[in-house]
Amino acid sequence: MSSGTKYQPVRTPRSCRLAVRGIDYAVTEWGDEDAPLLFFLHGFADCGATFQFVVDAFDNEWHVIAPDWRGMGDTQVDTEAFWFPDYLADLDRLLEHYSPAEPVRLVGHSMGGNIAGLYAGAIPERVNALINIEGFGLRDSQPADAPARYRDWIMRGRDLPGPIRRDNFDLLASTIMSRNPRMSPQQAAFVASCWAAPAADECVQLKLHPAHKLPNAVLYRRAEAEACWREITARVLLVGGRDSGFGPVEELPFPRCEVAWIEESGHMLHFEQPMALARVIEKFLTKPST
Repeated sequence: MSSGTKYQPVRTPRSCRLAVRGIDYAVTEWGDEDAPLLFFLHGFADCGATFQFVVDAFDNEWHVIAPDWRGMGDTQVDTEAFWFPDYLADLDRLLEHYSPAEPVRLVGHSMGGNIAGLYAGAIPERVNALINIEGFGLRDSQPADAPARYRDWIMRGRDLPGPIRRDNFDLLASTIMSRNPRMSPQQAAFVASCWAAPAADECVQLKLHPAHKLPNAVLYRRAEAEACWREITARVLLVGGRDSGFGPVEELPFPRCEVAWIEESGHMLHFEQPMALARVIEKFLTKPST
């Protein structure tokens, strides 16, 4: 994959490392540190750097902070399991570092949106605006499923899955583009370079810790998530891709909530419609609070 075939950033990203709860966190930043602060939280198996297309489409100047969650992107950790509440605690430490005194603006996609929603309900005084992009929770689980889930987690965890590999970056980019057909080849090549690294056998290896491939040992309890959402005091914008298949998100129990749909997009809005997403984000964040 030559540099001529890969998307070239308009706004130059900066990479830094930050000690967070014993983990060497990777963080991508854009913009002047004196600009308004904006946190971007990525989804499962993604990384902070792939918000590049949205950052480049902004009209206003922002200081954007986009961490790589533990075990994803360039935040690697030696573990055999992941515990979802750790993401909330990690986020709390990140916010304490970058904005210790002021409540923050959070933009979360998918898993990042779910993390942001739980955090904003658990510690509402730390968040003054939440933009939740396709992070609307999972289907509810049944308590009777618990024994089988615990067994599945234990049995599959006895032998940790191996890393995910592809023959080369071009093949990975083709896979990304096939799942997100409205991307350009240059954008897909950029995402491939963020998601993977060269492996010793001349293949490329995804930057996703193998333990993330295990099932979650604890069942998802939607009532608990909705209880957190009801406690949010921040202004909330729910953003969905028209082709993603989500139902009537207007009925979700987020207080002070607005809804925006982006046409001609599936789940990965920041890949398929970054300019439209940037417009929706800035319109919401720059209008006067009521």
